[in-house]
Amino acid sequence: MEIREHFKRPENRVAELLAVYKDEKVCAAHVLCDRHPGDSLAYTVVNADLSSIDVSFGELRERSERLARALWSLGLREGDRIATLMRKSERYLVTILAIWRLGAVHVPLFTAFAPSAIALRLDSSRCRLVFCDAVQKPKLAPGNDMPADRSWKVITTGLADTDDLTFDGLMESAEPGFPAAALGGLAPLIQIYTSGTTGKPKGVVVPIKALASFHAYAEFGLGLQPDDAFWNAADPGWGYGLYFGVLAVLTTGARGLFLNAGFSTETTFGVLANYHVTNFAAAPTVFRSLRISGLTPPAGVKLRRATSAGEPLTPEVNDWAISALGIVVHDHYGQTEAGMLVNNHHHPALRRPVKPGSMGHVMPGWKGTILKLDEDEPAGPDEIGRLAFDLAHSPLAWFEGYVDEPGKTAEKFSADGRWYVTGDTAKVDEQGYLYFSARDDDVIIMAGYRIGPFEVESVILTHPAVSECAVVAVPDVIRGEVLEAVVVVREGYPACDELSAEIQAWVKRGYAAHAYPRQVHYAPNLPKTPSGKIQRFVVRQQLRETARKTASWENA
Repeated sequence: MEIREHFKRPENRVAELLAVYKDEKVCAAHVLCDRHPGDSLAYTVVNADLSSIDVSFGELRERSERLARALWSLGLREGDRIATLMRKSERYLVTILAIWRLGAVHVPLFTAFAPSAIALRLDSSRCRLVFCDAVQKPKLAPGNDMPADRSWKVITTGLADTDDLTFDGLMESAEPGFPAAALGGLAPLIQIYTSGTTGKPKGVVVPIKALASFHAYAEFGLGLQPDDAFWNAADPGWGYGLYFGVLAVLTTGARGLFLNAGFSTETTFGVLANYHVTNFAAAPTVFRSLRISGLTPPAGVKLRRATSAGEPLTPEVNDWAISALGIVVHDHYGQTEAGMLVNNHHHPALRRPVKPGSMGHVMPGWKGTILKLDEDEPAGPDEIGRLAFDLAHSPLAWFEGYVDEPGKTAEKFSADGRWYVTGDTAKVDEQGYLYFSARDDDVIIMAGYRIGPFEVESVILTHPAVSECAVVAVPDVIRGEVLEAVVVVREGYPACDELSAEIQAWVKRGYAAHAYPRQVHYAPNLPKTPSGKIQRFVVRQQLRETARKTASWENA
Protein backbone atom coordinates (compact mmCIF):
# COMPACT_ATOMS: atom_id res chain seq x y z
CA MET A 1 0.00 0.00 0.00
CA GLU A 2 1.53 3.30 -1.11
CA ILE A 3 -0.71 5.64 0.86
CA ARG A 4 1.15 7.62 3.55
CA GLU A 5 -1.29 8.69 6.22
CA HIS A 6 1.19 10.51 8.46
CA PHE A 7 3.97 12.85 7.42
CA LYS A 8 5.45 16.06 8.76
CA ARG A 9 6.56 17.85 5.60
CA PRO A 10 4.37 17.62 2.48
CA GLU A 11 7.27 18.67 0.25
CA ASN A 12 9.14 15.53 1.27
CA ARG A 13 6.24 13.37 0.15
CA VAL A 14 6.06 15.28 -3.14
CA ALA A 15 9.76 14.56 -3.68
CA GLU A 16 9.19 10.85 -2.99
CA LEU A 17 6.39 10.67 -5.54
CA LEU A 18 8.39 12.54 -8.16
CA ALA A 19 11.30 10.15 -7.67
CA VAL A 20 8.98 7.25 -8.49
CA TYR A 21 7.02 8.63 -11.42
CA LYS A 22 9.71 10.74 -13.12
CA ASP A 23 12.26 7.93 -13.12
CA GLU A 24 13.69 7.34 -16.60
CA LYS A 25 12.92 3.62 -16.30
CA VAL A 26 9.48 3.78 -14.68
CA CYS A 27 6.96 1.25 -16.01
CA ALA A 28 3.32 2.38 -16.09
CA ALA A 29 1.93 -1.15 -15.70
CA HIS A 30 4.16 -1.74 -12.67
CA VAL A 31 3.22 1.42 -10.75
CA LEU A 32 -0.47 1.13 -11.67
CA CYS A 33 -0.96 -2.59 -11.09
CA ASP A 34 1.91 -5.00 -10.69
CA ARG A 35 3.46 -3.53 -7.53
CA HIS A 36 0.24 -4.05 -5.56
CA PRO A 37 -0.39 -7.44 -3.86
CA GLY A 38 -2.10 -9.77 -6.29
CA ASP A 39 -4.81 -10.76 -3.82
CA SER A 40 -5.57 -7.13 -2.95
CA LEU A 41 -9.00 -5.94 -4.06
CA ALA A 42 -8.72 -3.30 -6.77
CA TYR A 43 -12.35 -2.60 -7.72
CA THR A 44 -15.89 -3.56 -6.94
CA VAL A 45 -18.05 -3.10 -10.05
CA VAL A 46 -21.67 -2.48 -9.02
CA ASN A 47 -24.64 -3.05 -11.32
CA ALA A 48 -27.96 -1.20 -11.42
CA ASP A 49 -29.61 -3.86 -9.23
CA LEU A 50 -26.77 -3.39 -6.70
CA SER A 51 -25.26 -6.80 -7.45
CA SER A 52 -21.51 -6.67 -8.00
CA ILE A 53 -18.27 -8.39 -8.88
CA ASP A 54 -14.88 -7.93 -7.23
CA VAL A 55 -11.68 -7.60 -9.22
CA SER A 56 -8.23 -8.08 -7.66
CA PHE A 57 -4.97 -6.56 -8.83
CA GLY A 58 -3.76 -10.06 -9.65
CA GLU A 59 -6.73 -10.63 -11.95
CA LEU A 60 -6.17 -7.27 -13.63
CA ARG A 61 -2.52 -8.13 -14.18
CA GLU A 62 -3.17 -11.56 -15.70
CA ARG A 63 -5.97 -10.36 -17.98
CA SER A 64 -4.20 -7.20 -19.11
CA GLU A 65 -1.07 -9.21 -19.93
CA ARG A 66 -3.14 -11.43 -22.22
CA LEU A 67 -4.83 -8.50 -23.90
CA ALA A 68 -1.54 -6.64 -24.34
CA ARG A 69 -0.10 -9.71 -26.07
CA ALA A 70 -3.14 -9.84 -28.36
CA LEU A 71 -2.71 -6.17 -29.22
CA TRP A 72 0.93 -6.79 -30.04
CA SER A 73 -0.10 -9.59 -32.38
CA LEU A 74 -2.35 -7.09 -34.19
CA GLY A 75 0.65 -4.85 -34.84
CA LEU A 76 0.08 -2.28 -32.11
CA ARG A 77 3.26 -0.80 -30.62
CA GLU A 78 4.61 1.74 -28.16
CA GLY A 79 3.15 5.21 -28.65
CA ASP A 80 0.16 4.05 -30.71
CA ARG A 81 -3.12 5.73 -29.76
CA ILE A 82 -5.89 3.36 -28.63
CA ALA A 83 -9.32 4.71 -27.67
CA THR A 84 -12.04 3.41 -25.36
CA LEU A 85 -15.76 4.05 -25.84
CA MET A 86 -16.82 1.87 -22.94
CA ARG A 87 -18.96 1.87 -19.83
CA LYS A 88 -17.41 1.46 -16.40
CA SER A 89 -16.66 -2.25 -16.15
CA GLU A 90 -14.00 -4.86 -15.49
CA ARG A 91 -13.30 -5.00 -19.23
CA TYR A 92 -12.65 -1.27 -19.27
CA LEU A 93 -10.06 -1.62 -16.50
CA VAL A 94 -8.39 -4.56 -18.27
CA THR A 95 -8.32 -2.61 -21.52
CA ILE A 96 -6.67 0.54 -20.23
CA LEU A 97 -4.07 -1.47 -18.30
CA ALA A 98 -3.33 -3.51 -21.43
CA ILE A 99 -2.86 -0.27 -23.39
CA TRP A 100 -0.34 0.99 -20.84
CA ARG A 101 1.33 -2.43 -20.50
CA LEU A 102 1.95 -2.31 -24.24
CA GLY A 103 3.38 1.21 -23.96
CA ALA A 104 0.55 2.63 -26.04
CA VAL A 105 -1.46 5.78 -25.27
CA HIS A 106 -5.06 5.80 -24.04
CA VAL A 107 -7.58 8.14 -25.73
CA PRO A 108 -10.71 8.36 -23.52
CA LEU A 109 -14.11 8.90 -25.17
CA PHE A 110 -17.24 9.88 -23.26
CA THR A 111 -20.01 7.38 -24.02
CA ALA A 112 -22.61 10.15 -24.49
CA PHE A 113 -20.67 11.63 -27.42
CA ALA A 114 -22.30 11.68 -30.83
CA PRO A 115 -20.33 10.48 -33.91
CA SER A 116 -19.00 13.94 -34.82
CA ALA A 117 -17.38 14.45 -31.41
CA ILE A 118 -15.93 10.94 -31.51
CA ALA A 119 -14.57 11.29 -35.04
CA LEU A 120 -12.85 14.57 -34.18
CA ARG A 121 -10.93 12.98 -31.33
CA LEU A 122 -10.08 9.79 -33.20
CA ASP A 123 -8.84 11.70 -36.23
CA SER A 124 -6.89 14.29 -34.26
CA SER A 125 -5.14 11.66 -32.14
CA ARG A 126 -4.37 9.49 -35.21
CA CYS A 127 -5.99 6.63 -33.35
CA ARG A 128 -5.23 3.10 -34.56
CA LEU A 129 -7.75 1.10 -32.55
CA VAL A 130 -11.05 1.67 -30.71
CA PHE A 131 -12.49 -0.57 -28.00
CA CYS A 132 -16.26 -0.01 -27.83
CA ASP A 133 -19.24 -1.60 -26.18
CA ALA A 134 -21.67 -3.21 -28.61
CA VAL A 135 -24.30 -0.55 -27.91
CA GLN A 136 -21.79 2.14 -28.94
CA LYS A 137 -20.73 0.49 -32.18
CA PRO A 138 -23.36 2.19 -34.42
CA LYS A 139 -21.70 5.54 -33.65
CA LEU A 140 -18.56 4.29 -35.44
CA ALA A 141 -20.38 3.32 -38.63
CA PRO A 142 -19.44 5.37 -41.75
CA GLY A 143 -21.77 8.32 -42.26
CA ASN A 144 -21.94 12.08 -42.51
CA ASP A 145 -19.91 12.51 -39.32
CA MET A 146 -17.76 9.37 -39.44
CA PRO A 147 -15.30 8.83 -42.32
CA ALA A 148 -15.66 5.71 -44.43
CA ASP A 149 -11.89 5.50 -44.94
CA ARG A 150 -11.10 5.56 -41.25
CA SER A 151 -7.64 4.52 -40.12
CA TRP A 152 -8.71 2.74 -36.94
CA LYS A 153 -9.86 -0.80 -36.29
CA VAL A 154 -12.74 -1.55 -33.91
CA ILE A 155 -12.83 -4.15 -31.15
CA THR A 156 -16.29 -4.81 -29.73
CA THR A 157 -16.64 -5.73 -26.06
CA GLY A 158 -19.69 -7.92 -26.42
CA LEU A 159 -21.67 -9.73 -29.09
CA ALA A 160 -20.70 -8.52 -32.53
CA ASP A 161 -20.94 -9.32 -36.22
CA THR A 162 -19.03 -12.38 -37.30
CA ASP A 163 -16.39 -10.35 -39.12
CA ASP A 164 -15.62 -8.17 -36.10
CA LEU A 165 -12.73 -8.40 -33.70
CA THR A 166 -14.04 -8.95 -30.19
CA PHE A 167 -12.64 -8.51 -26.72
CA ASP A 168 -13.37 -12.12 -25.77
CA GLY A 169 -11.88 -13.41 -28.99
CA LEU A 170 -8.63 -11.58 -28.38
CA MET A 171 -8.47 -12.76 -24.78
CA GLU A 172 -8.94 -16.40 -25.81
CA SER A 173 -6.12 -16.22 -28.31
CA ALA A 174 -3.38 -14.95 -26.00
CA GLU A 175 -1.34 -16.16 -23.04
CA PRO A 176 -0.38 -14.13 -19.94
CA GLY A 177 3.18 -13.09 -19.17
CA PHE A 178 3.55 -10.28 -21.69
CA PRO A 179 6.51 -8.08 -20.60
CA ALA A 180 5.43 -4.58 -19.64
CA ALA A 181 7.00 -1.58 -21.37
CA ALA A 182 9.23 0.55 -19.13
CA LEU A 183 9.38 3.84 -21.02
CA GLY A 184 10.21 6.39 -18.32
CA GLY A 185 8.40 9.37 -16.85
CA LEU A 186 8.41 11.46 -20.01
CA ALA A 187 6.56 8.85 -22.08
CA PRO A 188 2.93 9.64 -22.96
CA LEU A 189 0.23 7.80 -21.01
CA ILE A 190 -3.03 9.49 -22.10
CA GLN A 191 -4.17 11.81 -24.87
CA ILE A 192 -7.30 13.53 -23.61
CA TYR A 193 -9.27 16.41 -25.10
CA THR A 194 -10.59 19.60 -23.56
CA SER A 195 -14.25 20.43 -23.94
CA GLY A 196 -13.67 23.08 -26.64
CA THR A 197 -14.62 26.70 -26.08
CA THR A 198 -13.54 29.24 -28.71
CA GLY A 199 -12.54 26.48 -31.12
CA LYS A 200 -12.34 22.77 -31.51
CA PRO A 201 -11.35 20.65 -28.49
CA LYS A 202 -7.63 20.69 -27.80
CA GLY A 203 -5.52 17.59 -27.30
CA VAL A 204 -3.58 17.23 -24.04
CA VAL A 205 -0.85 14.60 -23.76
CA VAL A 206 -0.53 13.35 -20.18
CA PRO A 207 2.93 11.87 -19.45
CA ILE A 208 3.63 9.13 -16.92
CA LYS A 209 5.28 11.68 -14.62
CA ALA A 210 1.85 13.35 -14.17
CA LEU A 211 0.97 10.39 -11.96
CA ALA A 212 3.02 12.07 -9.21
CA SER A 213 0.49 14.91 -9.17
CA PHE A 214 -2.50 12.56 -9.35
CA HIS A 215 -1.13 10.39 -6.53
CA ALA A 216 -0.41 13.48 -4.43
CA TYR A 217 -4.01 14.64 -4.82
CA ALA A 218 -5.29 11.20 -3.80
CA GLU A 219 -3.39 11.58 -0.53
CA PHE A 220 -3.57 15.32 0.11
CA GLY A 221 -6.89 16.28 -1.45
CA LEU A 222 -9.00 13.14 -1.13
CA GLY A 223 -7.28 11.89 2.01
CA LEU A 224 -7.39 8.27 0.83
CA GLN A 225 -6.58 5.73 3.55
CA PRO A 226 -5.66 2.04 3.21
CA ASP A 227 -9.03 0.90 4.55
CA ASP A 228 -11.14 3.23 2.41
CA ALA A 229 -13.89 2.13 0.06
CA PHE A 230 -13.54 4.94 -2.49
CA TRP A 231 -16.18 5.89 -5.03
CA ASN A 232 -15.63 8.66 -7.56
CA ALA A 233 -18.91 9.00 -9.45
CA ALA A 234 -17.42 11.03 -12.33
CA ASP A 235 -17.21 9.45 -15.78
CA PRO A 236 -13.70 8.34 -16.87
CA GLY A 237 -14.37 9.77 -20.32
CA TRP A 238 -13.39 13.12 -18.75
CA GLY A 239 -10.38 14.25 -16.77
CA TYR A 240 -11.63 14.11 -13.18
CA GLY A 241 -13.16 10.66 -13.58
CA LEU A 242 -10.11 9.22 -15.31
CA TYR A 243 -7.40 10.95 -13.27
CA PHE A 244 -9.09 10.55 -9.89
CA GLY A 245 -11.67 7.81 -10.28
CA VAL A 246 -9.23 5.42 -11.92
CA LEU A 247 -5.62 6.56 -11.56
CA ALA A 248 -6.07 7.59 -7.91
CA VAL A 249 -7.02 3.97 -7.19
CA LEU A 250 -4.36 2.40 -9.37
CA THR A 251 -1.53 4.56 -7.99
CA THR A 252 -2.41 4.18 -4.30
CA GLY A 253 -3.82 0.66 -4.28
CA ALA A 254 -6.97 1.81 -2.48
CA ARG A 255 -10.18 -0.12 -3.12
CA GLY A 256 -12.27 1.62 -5.78
CA LEU A 257 -15.89 1.32 -6.85
CA PHE A 258 -17.45 1.59 -10.30
CA LEU A 259 -21.19 1.98 -10.82
CA ASN A 260 -22.20 0.39 -14.12
CA ALA A 261 -25.58 2.16 -14.25
CA GLY A 262 -27.18 5.51 -14.83
CA PHE A 263 -27.62 8.02 -12.06
CA SER A 264 -30.52 7.94 -9.65
CA THR A 265 -30.73 9.14 -6.06
CA GLU A 266 -32.02 5.75 -4.91
CA THR A 267 -29.14 3.88 -6.55
CA THR A 268 -26.58 6.36 -5.21
CA PHE A 269 -27.80 5.98 -1.63
CA GLY A 270 -27.96 2.21 -2.18
CA VAL A 271 -24.32 2.01 -3.26
CA LEU A 272 -23.16 4.27 -0.43
CA ALA A 273 -24.95 2.12 2.12
CA ASN A 274 -24.62 -1.42 0.75
CA TYR A 275 -20.93 -1.12 -0.11
CA HIS A 276 -19.97 0.88 2.98
CA VAL A 277 -18.40 3.71 0.98
CA THR A 278 -16.16 5.77 3.22
CA ASN A 279 -14.75 8.25 0.70
CA PHE A 280 -17.05 9.73 -1.97
CA ALA A 281 -16.28 12.20 -4.76
CA ALA A 282 -18.83 13.62 -7.19
CA ALA A 283 -19.93 16.74 -9.00
CA PRO A 284 -22.11 19.19 -7.05
CA THR A 285 -25.03 18.03 -9.20
CA VAL A 286 -25.01 14.67 -7.43
CA PHE A 287 -25.11 16.24 -3.99
CA ARG A 288 -27.85 18.68 -5.05
CA SER A 289 -29.93 15.82 -6.44
CA LEU A 290 -29.56 13.87 -3.20
CA ARG A 291 -30.56 16.96 -1.26
CA ILE A 292 -33.76 17.76 -3.14
CA SER A 293 -34.84 14.12 -3.44
CA GLY A 294 -36.30 14.26 0.04
CA LEU A 295 -34.92 10.79 0.70
CA THR A 296 -33.39 10.02 4.08
CA PRO A 297 -29.94 8.45 3.77
CA PRO A 298 -30.04 4.77 4.77
CA ALA A 299 -28.54 3.79 8.10
CA GLY A 300 -25.67 2.07 6.28
CA VAL A 301 -24.28 5.34 4.90
CA LYS A 302 -21.07 5.87 6.89
CA LEU A 303 -19.03 8.41 4.94
CA ARG A 304 -15.81 9.73 6.43
CA ARG A 305 -15.01 12.11 3.58
CA ALA A 306 -16.91 13.67 0.68
CA THR A 307 -15.48 15.76 -2.14
CA SER A 308 -16.99 17.94 -4.84
CA ALA A 309 -15.24 18.94 -8.06
CA GLY A 310 -16.06 20.06 -11.58
CA GLU A 311 -17.81 23.33 -10.72
CA PRO A 312 -18.07 25.64 -7.70
CA LEU A 313 -19.89 24.14 -4.73
CA THR A 314 -22.80 26.25 -3.55
CA PRO A 315 -23.40 26.66 0.22
CA GLU A 316 -26.80 24.94 0.41
CA VAL A 317 -25.13 21.59 -0.27
CA ASN A 318 -23.28 21.65 3.03
CA ASP A 319 -26.31 23.01 4.87
CA TRP A 320 -27.88 19.67 3.92
CA ALA A 321 -24.79 17.42 4.08
CA ILE A 322 -23.94 18.29 7.66
CA SER A 323 -27.36 17.18 8.91
CA ALA A 324 -28.02 14.36 6.42
CA LEU A 325 -24.56 12.82 6.04
CA GLY A 326 -22.86 14.08 9.18
CA ILE A 327 -19.90 15.49 7.24
CA VAL A 328 -18.85 18.57 5.28
CA VAL A 329 -18.39 18.25 1.52
CA HIS A 330 -15.00 19.69 0.50
CA ASP A 331 -14.81 21.74 -2.69
CA HIS A 332 -11.78 21.18 -4.99
CA TYR A 333 -10.53 22.86 -8.19
CA GLY A 334 -8.49 21.57 -11.11
CA GLN A 335 -8.09 21.40 -14.88
CA THR A 336 -7.59 18.79 -17.59
CA GLU A 337 -4.17 20.33 -18.25
CA ALA A 338 -2.93 20.07 -14.67
CA GLY A 339 -5.00 17.80 -12.49
CA MET A 340 -6.08 19.23 -9.14
CA LEU A 341 -4.57 22.49 -8.02
CA VAL A 342 -6.61 23.97 -5.16
CA ASN A 343 -8.38 21.94 -2.48
CA ASN A 344 -10.10 21.99 0.84
CA HIS A 345 -7.73 19.19 1.73
CA HIS A 346 -8.93 16.11 3.61
CA HIS A 347 -5.47 15.00 4.76
CA PRO A 348 -5.11 15.54 8.52
CA ALA A 349 -1.83 17.43 8.14
CA LEU A 350 -3.39 19.87 5.65
CA ARG A 351 -7.01 20.08 6.75
CA ARG A 352 -8.32 23.53 7.61
CA PRO A 353 -11.81 24.80 8.39
CA VAL A 354 -13.97 24.93 5.27
CA LYS A 355 -15.19 28.42 4.36
CA PRO A 356 -18.44 28.60 2.39
CA GLY A 357 -17.74 29.54 -1.22
CA SER A 358 -14.00 28.85 -1.03
CA MET A 359 -12.28 26.16 -3.08
CA GLY A 360 -9.55 25.97 -0.44
CA HIS A 361 -5.78 26.28 -0.63
CA VAL A 362 -3.11 25.47 -3.19
CA MET A 363 -2.03 21.84 -3.11
CA PRO A 364 1.53 20.97 -2.02
CA GLY A 365 3.75 20.66 -5.08
CA TRP A 366 2.23 23.78 -6.64
CA LYS A 367 2.76 27.47 -5.96
CA GLY A 368 -0.24 29.55 -6.96
CA THR A 369 -1.05 33.22 -7.00
CA ILE A 370 -3.60 35.70 -8.28
CA LEU A 371 -2.15 37.87 -11.03
CA LYS A 372 -3.65 41.23 -11.92
CA LEU A 373 -6.06 41.15 -14.82
CA ASP A 374 -3.85 43.31 -17.04
CA GLU A 375 -0.29 42.53 -15.96
CA ASP A 376 1.81 39.64 -14.63
CA GLU A 377 2.04 41.04 -11.12
CA PRO A 378 0.38 39.71 -7.96
CA ALA A 379 -3.03 41.12 -7.13
CA GLY A 380 -3.91 42.21 -3.63
CA PRO A 381 -6.10 40.36 -1.12
CA ASP A 382 -9.73 40.03 -2.26
CA GLU A 383 -8.85 41.51 -5.66
CA ILE A 384 -10.23 39.60 -8.65
CA GLY A 385 -7.43 38.49 -10.94
CA ARG A 386 -6.08 35.61 -13.00
CA LEU A 387 -5.37 32.34 -11.21
CA ALA A 388 -1.84 31.29 -12.15
CA PHE A 389 0.93 28.97 -10.97
CA ASP A 390 4.65 29.63 -10.70
CA LEU A 391 6.33 26.92 -12.78
CA ALA A 392 9.70 27.50 -11.16
CA HIS A 393 8.22 26.44 -7.82
CA SER A 394 5.60 23.91 -8.94
CA PRO A 395 7.44 20.58 -9.24
CA LEU A 396 4.19 18.68 -9.91
CA ALA A 397 3.48 20.68 -13.10
CA TRP A 398 3.53 18.55 -16.26
CA PHE A 399 1.56 20.28 -19.04
CA GLU A 400 3.76 21.44 -21.92
CA GLY A 401 1.21 22.40 -24.56
CA TYR A 402 -1.68 21.36 -26.74
CA VAL A 403 -1.21 18.89 -29.58
CA ASP A 404 -0.59 20.78 -32.84
CA GLU A 405 -1.90 24.02 -31.30
CA PRO A 406 1.06 26.39 -30.73
CA GLY A 407 -1.16 29.46 -30.64
CA LYS A 408 -3.48 28.03 -28.00
CA THR A 409 -0.47 26.75 -26.05
CA ALA A 410 1.01 30.25 -25.89
CA GLU A 411 -2.19 31.51 -24.24
CA LYS A 412 -1.62 29.18 -21.26
CA PHE A 413 1.78 30.61 -20.34
CA SER A 414 3.07 34.07 -19.56
CA ALA A 415 5.41 35.64 -22.10
CA ASP A 416 8.48 34.90 -19.95
CA GLY A 417 7.39 31.30 -19.36
CA ARG A 418 7.22 31.74 -15.60
CA TRP A 419 3.48 31.40 -15.11
CA TYR A 420 0.97 28.73 -16.08
CA VAL A 421 -2.19 30.78 -16.52
CA THR A 422 -5.35 28.78 -15.89
CA GLY A 423 -7.62 31.18 -17.76
CA ASP A 424 -9.94 31.35 -14.73
CA THR A 425 -10.35 34.36 -12.51
CA ALA A 426 -10.37 34.15 -8.73
CA LYS A 427 -9.46 36.00 -5.56
CA VAL A 428 -7.60 35.11 -2.37
CA ASP A 429 -8.27 36.37 1.15
CA GLU A 430 -5.82 37.22 3.91
CA GLN A 431 -5.83 33.61 5.18
CA GLY A 432 -4.92 32.19 1.76
CA TYR A 433 -8.40 30.85 0.97
CA LEU A 434 -9.09 30.99 -2.77
CA TYR A 435 -12.47 31.83 -4.28
CA PHE A 436 -13.44 31.03 -7.87
CA SER A 437 -14.84 33.97 -9.84
CA ALA A 438 -15.32 33.08 -13.52
CA ARG A 439 -14.09 30.72 -16.19
CA ASP A 440 -12.23 31.37 -19.37
CA ASP A 441 -13.85 31.52 -22.80
CA ASP A 442 -17.36 31.12 -21.42
CA VAL A 443 -16.92 27.40 -20.87
CA ILE A 444 -20.10 25.91 -19.43
CA ILE A 445 -19.91 23.49 -16.51
CA MET A 446 -23.07 21.43 -16.25
CA ALA A 447 -23.34 18.58 -13.76
CA GLY A 448 -19.55 18.47 -13.58
CA TYR A 449 -19.05 18.26 -17.36
CA ARG A 450 -17.16 21.07 -19.05
CA ILE A 451 -18.96 21.96 -22.25
CA GLY A 452 -17.62 24.36 -24.84
CA PRO A 453 -20.32 26.55 -26.38
CA PHE A 454 -18.47 26.56 -29.70
CA GLU A 455 -19.06 22.84 -30.25
CA VAL A 456 -22.76 23.07 -29.45
CA GLU A 457 -23.18 26.22 -31.55
CA SER A 458 -21.42 24.52 -34.44
CA VAL A 459 -24.02 21.75 -34.42
CA ILE A 460 -27.00 24.11 -34.08
CA LEU A 461 -25.74 26.20 -37.00
CA THR A 462 -26.00 23.18 -39.30
CA HIS A 463 -29.78 23.16 -38.83
CA PRO A 464 -31.37 24.64 -41.97
CA ALA A 465 -33.59 27.00 -39.97
CA VAL A 466 -30.74 28.63 -38.01
CA SER A 467 -28.92 31.74 -39.15
CA GLU A 468 -27.00 32.60 -35.98
CA CYS A 469 -26.91 31.30 -32.43
CA ALA A 470 -25.25 31.77 -29.08
CA VAL A 471 -25.05 29.12 -26.36
CA VAL A 472 -24.58 30.26 -22.77
CA ALA A 473 -25.00 29.02 -19.22
CA VAL A 474 -27.84 29.94 -16.89
CA PRO A 475 -28.10 28.93 -13.22
CA ASP A 476 -29.88 25.70 -12.35
CA VAL A 477 -30.71 24.43 -8.88
CA ILE A 478 -29.73 20.83 -9.70
CA ARG A 479 -26.97 20.97 -12.29
CA GLY A 480 -25.40 24.25 -11.22
CA GLU A 481 -25.65 25.48 -14.79
CA VAL A 482 -27.56 24.39 -17.87
CA LEU A 483 -27.23 25.29 -21.51
CA GLU A 484 -29.65 27.65 -23.18
CA ALA A 485 -29.48 28.85 -26.76
CA VAL A 486 -30.49 32.12 -28.39
CA VAL A 487 -31.22 31.59 -32.07
CA VAL A 488 -31.74 33.88 -35.05
CA VAL A 489 -33.88 31.99 -37.56
CA ARG A 490 -33.61 32.17 -41.31
CA GLU A 491 -36.31 33.88 -43.33
CA GLY A 492 -39.29 31.65 -43.90
CA TYR A 493 -38.88 29.56 -40.75
CA PRO A 494 -41.19 30.08 -37.76
CA ALA A 495 -39.75 30.56 -34.27
CA CYS A 496 -41.92 28.06 -32.42
CA ASP A 497 -41.93 25.23 -29.89
CA GLU A 498 -41.69 22.64 -32.67
CA LEU A 499 -38.48 24.21 -33.94
CA SER A 500 -37.07 24.33 -30.41
CA ALA A 501 -37.69 20.60 -30.01
CA GLU A 502 -36.03 19.98 -33.38
CA ILE A 503 -32.94 21.95 -32.36
CA GLN A 504 -32.67 20.08 -29.06
CA ALA A 505 -32.86 16.72 -30.85
CA TRP A 506 -30.39 18.01 -33.46
CA VAL A 507 -27.79 18.66 -30.75
CA LYS A 508 -28.38 15.29 -29.09
CA ARG A 509 -27.74 13.54 -32.41
CA GLY A 510 -24.95 15.78 -33.61
CA TYR A 511 -22.92 16.34 -30.46
CA ALA A 512 -23.88 14.62 -27.20
CA ALA A 513 -27.01 13.53 -25.39
CA HIS A 514 -26.18 15.53 -22.27
CA ALA A 515 -25.29 18.82 -23.96
CA TYR A 516 -28.53 19.98 -25.57
CA PRO A 517 -29.97 23.44 -24.72
CA ARG A 518 -32.68 23.12 -22.08
CA GLN A 519 -34.41 26.16 -23.57
CA VAL A 520 -34.21 27.75 -27.00
CA HIS A 521 -34.91 31.49 -27.21
CA TYR A 522 -35.37 33.52 -30.38
CA ALA A 523 -34.06 36.98 -31.22
CA PRO A 524 -33.90 39.15 -34.35
CA ASN A 525 -30.13 39.55 -33.87
CA LEU A 526 -27.31 38.85 -31.46
CA PRO A 527 -25.06 41.38 -29.70
CA LYS A 528 -21.63 41.58 -31.36
CA THR A 529 -18.31 43.33 -30.99
CA PRO A 530 -17.20 45.77 -33.70
CA SER A 531 -15.19 42.94 -35.24
CA GLY A 532 -18.32 40.78 -35.51
CA LYS A 533 -17.74 38.39 -32.59
CA ILE A 534 -20.83 37.40 -30.65
CA GLN A 535 -20.78 38.78 -27.11
CA ARG A 536 -21.87 35.76 -25.11
CA PHE A 537 -21.55 37.62 -21.83
CA VAL A 538 -24.21 40.10 -23.00
CA VAL A 539 -26.49 37.23 -24.05
CA ARG A 540 -25.95 35.58 -20.67
CA GLN A 541 -26.73 38.80 -18.79
CA GLN A 542 -29.92 39.31 -20.80
CA LEU A 543 -31.18 35.78 -20.12
CA ARG A 544 -30.39 35.98 -16.42
CA GLU A 545 -32.10 39.36 -16.12
CA THR A 546 -35.17 38.00 -17.88
CA ALA A 547 -35.19 34.98 -15.55
CA ARG A 548 -34.85 37.23 -12.51
CA LYS A 549 -37.75 39.44 -13.55
CA THR A 550 -39.90 36.40 -14.30
CA ALA A 551 -39.12 34.87 -10.91
CA SER A 552 -39.86 38.18 -9.16
CA TRP A 553 -43.23 38.48 -10.91
CA GLU A 554 -44.21 34.88 -10.14
CA ASN A 555 -43.28 35.28 -6.47
CA ALA A 556 -44.99 38.62 -6.03
